[in-house]
Amino acid sequence: MIPDSLRQLLDATQGQREAEWQERRVLLFNADWGELAVSLQGAQVLHYLPFTPETGRAAGAQSAPGTKDGWLWVTPTPQALPGTIRGGIPVCWPWFADESPDGRGPMHGTARQAEWRLDGIDDEDEGVEVHLSPTTRLDEQLTPRVMIHASAQRLHVELITEHRGETPVKLTAALHSYLSVAHTHQCRVEGLAGARYLDKLQDFSEAHQQGELGVRGPLDRIYESNRPLVLDDGARRLRIAKQGSDSTVVWHPDTELPGDTPADVGHRFVCVEAACTRIDPVWLVPGAQHLLATTLTREDMPQ
Repeated sequence: MIPDSLRQLLDATQGQREAEWQERRVLLFNADWGELAVSLQGAQVLHYLPFTPETGRAAGAQSAPGTKDGWLWVTPTPQALPGTIRGGIPVCWPWFADESPDGRGPMHGTARQAEWRLDGIDDEDEGVEVHLSPTTRLDEQLTPRVMIHASAQRLHVELITEHRGETPVKLTAALHSYLSVAHTHQCRVEGLAGARYLDKLQDFSEAHQQGELGVRGPLDRIYESNRPLVLDDGARRLRIAKQGSDSTVVWHPDTELPGDTPADVGHRFVCVEAACTRIDPVWLVPGAQHLLATTLTREDMPQ
């Protein structure tokens, strides 16, 4: 689910172009393999829709009813600058949540509000690869970059962190995916049965998941898990794989929605995030790199 104004920009795109949306620069792709939209604020994927025989259209044509929303959710009322856009796949870096070193940094790190530059686009017959890096230095010792690969088969996002300093650094991060669903209360997340988790709504108390996870109320949990998962909303089974992460965050506020999320669309997303959190922080030594990645595919599509 994406806002109508972004939908209109994509429908008016042939091939690839840069445009302005919500006072932000966005990269738009509408090709034979599908659609992709990326905000250069935060290197944030906003939209991904693969074209398949099921959608029944090529670039520039009209899709079948109900197939234009894509796999990601974006609020129709995003914050004005310098605020961030709720939805898509925000990049949380170099800390997750409120875990800044001095306890006073912005929620989810500095990368989300920063401006990123386009370093290159690699066109392929079946997709595109986009390379991004920040326009300004975001950390004294660590340097991030983002690679996004989209095709008719999958969306793959990588966050690569390089240590260019002189002393070890602790890093937490997340690819904070807002996944579009038919209705939150119809969702089930498969693959977490038996996993230990910290419940942020219960002061980080520890528990173990009993059976598969149904989303029936407010959730904010950090699961100790590196397994691939499946999000089933009754209409689509979305496979979620990852690299470089032993934490899976599952979040939905239920009726306690953030101020930038209207009540009539608050049931249309669930966050299932590849993350490195207080459970599995990464210690980087000088010269080292860390790769955090998430990959989305339909369960019935080739991996």
